[in-house]
Amino acid sequence: MPQSEVSSVSRSLADLVAATSWADVTAQQHEAKRSLLNFFATALGSAHDPAVSVALRTLLPFSAAATSAIIGRTERLDAMGAAFVNAISANLLDFDDTHPETIIHPAAPVAAPVLALAEARKFRGRDVLTAFILGVEVECRIGNAVSPRHYARGWHITSTCGIFGAAAACAKLLGLSAEGIADAIGIAASQSAGNVENLPTAAKNVSVGNAARNGLFAALLAQQGYEAAPRAIEGPLGWARAMGDDPDLERLLGGLGRTWEISKNTYKPYPAGIVLHAVLDACFGLRETLGEQIEAIDSVSVQGSALLLARGDRPVRNERDARVSIHHCVACALLVGAAGVAEFQRDAVFRPDIAGFREKVRAELDSAMPDGAARVSIRLASGQTLTKTVMSPRGSLADPLGDRDIEAKLREGSRTGGSDWDAERIIEAVWQIDTCDEIGTLMQGARTPAARNHSPDRNALQT
Repeated sequence: MPQSEVSSVSRSLADLVAATSWADVTAQQHEAKRSLLNFFATALGSAHDPAVSVALRTLLPFSAAATSAIIGRTERLDAMGAAFVNAISANLLDFDDTHPETIIHPAAPVAAPVLALAEARKFRGRDVLTAFILGVEVECRIGNAVSPRHYARGWHITSTCGIFGAAAACAKLLGLSAEGIADAIGIAASQSAGNVENLPTAAKNVSVGNAARNGLFAALLAQQGYEAAPRAIEGPLGWARAMGDDPDLERLLGGLGRTWEISKNTYKPYPAGIVLHAVLDACFGLRETLGEQIEAIDSVSVQGSALLLARGDRPVRNERDARVSIHHCVACALLVGAAGVAEFQRDAVFRPDIAGFREKVRAELDSAMPDGAARVSIRLASGQTLTKTVMSPRGSLADPLGDRDIEAKLREGSRTGGSDWDAERIIEAVWQIDTCDEIGTLMQGARTPAARNHSPDRNALQT
């Protein structure tokens, strides 16, 4: 779309957000519920992770009225604090949803502030779901416009684009006009941050948390009359050019209101970087073929695109490295025959046999392989070689997880995360969110009676 035909990216997106009603997104509602189920699954799975506890311990002394739940826990914070913590927990295990075209993980930065704001302001479920769908649309379309160069320059796109989705979704919930929503998006442009170098550390999750919290903050500022430059995204000195190159306005605005990015969302069967899933599937297939010959493996080569090597060809020093390591994924899939949460935790990462097997794995560039695909070749001590190529891994658009798979993922997340929230209540509530008169009843009802009646010791958590 020629730039001369676009008065403002922020205003074009805001016009869609302001004009869209519940009835306009009927076809997207089921996928939005799947995404929210996956969001709860991943947040529950890391509810008691040390990084989440540290974030809570840091924010509690500064929290205003404790209006909003921390998923999987008894503590509560103000809406901006809860948005921050819940976005962190949803993104922590590298198990969240993925928009394949951009590798944005859409739900964490958008669902967290929307749910926190809705609980604080007593919004109904269908308004939450509408806002969520629109927030995902905004973040992914902006991501489309700057991909793949934005990420290649080192910007963590879930964080940098997620804030726009958070701002738009919260502005929609607050009932802002198109002008106010455009201002919220522009204010978000002044707060967008997050870098890829931090991916092996919890600092990555801080930028996702900030996307959620600061997107809500942008919407609240716009509600009070704060303004932003009309072309804060695409202007000569705007966000897109400052953080990359000229934005592709056709990819950003083409088909706006007719096609929906949430329909392209995917869900991970493994808590690892999305580009590693084809590696895991190939190894599982080879393990089945090998049978008792696992001990006879002499070496393993993994071939894939430059993105696969850039993300996954790395030394493993901790659990976070393991989740984005080709070598660790191969070792777990072939030796253990599993790649669940436990296989990426400390005990597995430092298991001598797994650590030793990682040394047998080498990664090789195959520029003909598309992103998301992989070829794994195993050489046995006898000299025999077995090879398997996976072009569309499980969980991709070509082989998607079903509704029951995502429900099972939520139950497993609740179990492995040690949460006392009731998985079955959450599943039922999310599927029926459009009938919920107040989101607070969903969040409160998801907690077991013991958790609802327990008042946390704020001082104990602060020690």
